[in-house]
Amino acid sequence: MTVLKCIAVDDEPLALKLVETFIEQTPFLELTASCDNAVEAMSLIREKQPDLVFLDINMPNLTGMELARLLQEQTGSLPKIVFTTAYNHYAIEGYRVNAVDYLLKPFSYEEFLRAANKVLQITEEASNQYQPITADDEFIFLKVEYQWVRISLKDISYIESLKDYVKVHLDDSQKTVLSLISLKALEEKLPSTKFMRIHRSFIVSLDKISAITKNSILIGKTEITVGEQYKEAFKTIVDKWLK
Repeated sequence: MTVLKCIAVDDEPLALKLVETFIEQTPFLELTASCDNAVEAMSLIREKQPDLVFLDINMPNLTGMELARLLQEQTGSLPKIVFTTAYNHYAIEGYRVNAVDYLLKPFSYEEFLRAANKVLQITEEASNQYQPITADDEFIFLKVEYQWVRISLKDISYIESLKDYVKVHLDDSQKTVLSLISLKALEEKLPSTKFMRIHRSFIVSLDKISAITKNSILIGKTEITVGEQYKEAFKTIVDKWLK
């Protein structure tokens, strides 16, 4: 599993402690240093070469935004940055220095984890570790709360989108798994020979379809409508089955 080395920077002791705590309880993050000012942070970033910096914007002498610009000018590159601030008007400016995300104080662990997961996915895609699953693979790992859970592909009946999360429905109709990942990102990881998106909110296991109607499919007792934009592709699959 990829582990991201992190530095936390904030001039407010309580805010700094909160970020440190959130980093320490996240399995794929490792706290390598923390400090309360941007000048010290610049030296630490050069010394530690972190993958990710949680950087407060409003600090005396040198702001987090100014630090990000200086690093970009001097090195031409930056560690991934997630800005933290109590003021939402910095959001657009933050993206000009390629910040991955922006956390508005006070933020919850769920919001923190969503930002950290975004950095993880970008990092793994860049290093070719975030690979789609092939038809020969038998399982997938999904992040569930504070751990990575192994799920057998053969046990998945269908997958439902819930905003930033997906709910994976397993063969046991009473069992589901909730993971912080978008339906699109998960779709790209699944083998297209086994799974198909038939609705903006649903991916189904083709092997688990028990019946087909004009505009929907059945998996057990669950009926799922085939969305208009997916009908043609699904019809191609059905035509092959019915030959």
